[in-house]
Amino acid sequence: MNAHRLVLIAAPVLFTVAAAAQAADLAAGKAKAAEVCAACHGADGNSPSPDFPKLAGQHREYLAKALSDYKSGLRKNAIMAGFASPLTKEDIDNLSAYFAAQPAVLSAKY
Repeated sequence: MNAHRLVLIAAPVLFTVAAAAQAADLAAGKAKAAEVCAACHGADGNSPSPDFPKLAGQHREYLAKALSDYKSGLRKNAIMAGFASPLTKEDIDNLSAYFAAQPAVLSAKY
């Protein structure tokens, strides 16, 4: 078997394995959101208060970076740092995927 054919056969398998490794657990994200985030941001990420950001429908990568930055101290907010610091990478991935999958509900602040 030549190398070109081997690449054509192996590439889809490797892609599938990589995608599975990146798959987040939405149920775990929902459970963690109820435990950690719901009081301020709402259970589904649609904060009932205009004082807290709506997380529903935000880009997954943005949410993961924001949580990681709060955890590391790159992004400064004492309240969010306290909530983000105990989160694992898996928690962050699950939360980000969960909130990104929720439909955003728009509302006016005034």
